[in-house]
Amino acid sequence: QVQLVESGGGLVQAGGSLRLSCAARGSIFSINTMGWYRQAPGKQRELVAAITSSGSTNYADSVKGRFTISRDNAKNPVYLQMNSLKPEDTAVYYCNADTEARNYWGKGTLVTVSS
Repeated sequence: QVQLVESGGGLVQAGGSLRLSCAARGSIFSINTMGWYRQAPGKQRELVAAITSSGSTNYADSVKGRFTISRDNAKNPVYLQMNSLKPEDTAVYYCNADTEARNYWGKGTLVTVSS
């Protein structure tokens, strides 16, 4: 079992920055990839960024050059540095951990970007 706890969301003006954190607890040795997803009102959940156990990263086109995913050590915690935020980045951001057995999700943290 893996438990994920997100933090760092909040209200920020357009052009500002926020850093989200995701702390994984439990069987973290089983995690292959960790990622951040977001879901805006009325929209489907989408991948924002992901990082593999080997350190490879990938980003949604809409956040490339503005967001950076990173981690302190082998797998935990994982951060999402968000710069040059736009109103369209407003969403609930969810941490995800992918293992061979299943995916795990955090409860989400709300990011609101005002114009």
